[in-house]
Amino acid sequence: MIKLHGISFILTLGVDEQTIIDVLTKRTYSQRKDIAFEYERRTKKEMIPALKSALSGSLETVILGLMKSPAQYDASEIRGSIKGLGTDEETLIEMLCSRSNAELVEIRRVYKEMFKKDLEKDVADDTSGNFAKLLLALVKTKRADPSSVVDYEKIDADARALYDAGVKIKGTDVATWISILSERSVPHLLKVFDRYKSYSPYDMQESVRKEVKGDLEKSFLTLVQCIENKQLYFANRLNEAMKSKGAKEKVVTRIMVSRCEVDLMKIRSEFKAHFGQSLHKTISEHTKGDYQRVLLSLCGGDD
Repeated sequence: MIKLHGISFILTLGVDEQTIIDVLTKRTYSQRKDIAFEYERRTKKEMIPALKSALSGSLETVILGLMKSPAQYDASEIRGSIKGLGTDEETLIEMLCSRSNAELVEIRRVYKEMFKKDLEKDVADDTSGNFAKLLLALVKTKRADPSSVVDYEKIDADARALYDAGVKIKGTDVATWISILSERSVPHLLKVFDRYKSYSPYDMQESVRKEVKGDLEKSFLTLVQCIENKQLYFANRLNEAMKSKGAKEKVVTRIMVSRCEVDLMKIRSEFKAHFGQSLHKTISEHTKGDYQRVLLSLCGGDD
């Protein structure tokens, strides 16, 4: 039985935000679901509406995000980025280019369940050109599973094909890049990127910057960075978001909520290694109030 200590606070006069933070940030999604079930059993009221009426602002956004499963949270963020006027390309790129094949399969299923819409169709309706082609190739989840067999011929052929389709020619054969980068397994692509350097004077990230521009460049870069070191990609995103003028709270919230049960410890480690300061200290310096407290609690220790 999950102890409900502190959860009844929602019904009392004067909300105890710190207890909400302490209880819900230190549990897994599965445990939070159990707490919500038990809360409803005892109070005959649903916990999420109670949290909504008890909280506000950034704290509410984080806590309600934690009450969703990882796939529900990702699906909601994707839906938010393409719903209504205009598209939030930055969010869409981060979500689709950083998720594993297995995560994308689950996101697609949950998206349909939650919104009664097809993710592939929504992405197609909201994007265009090669940018759309790349995102749709990822949504189709055709990436190969990692294999224990290392195919050196295929590694060489793919490295050569990436070079021939980009740096070697005037213009870029984007279709070849999309097919290789969206269909090969991550361990295979890491070896391809290494081999690529024997053909090209630039590494894969530099090649992307030279060959394509705009949203397509951002998408390919995100994809390559996540293949090379996903946790470093997220550490960089957090650092940029917190240190940019008018801190990009939305980005910080999204990464902290979506990665807290996936790889936040590794992101913390990459953050400290690359920026010489802990994520914990950086959050302390760039946020305040309840939002700071909830983020620090999710972050865990100070490295």
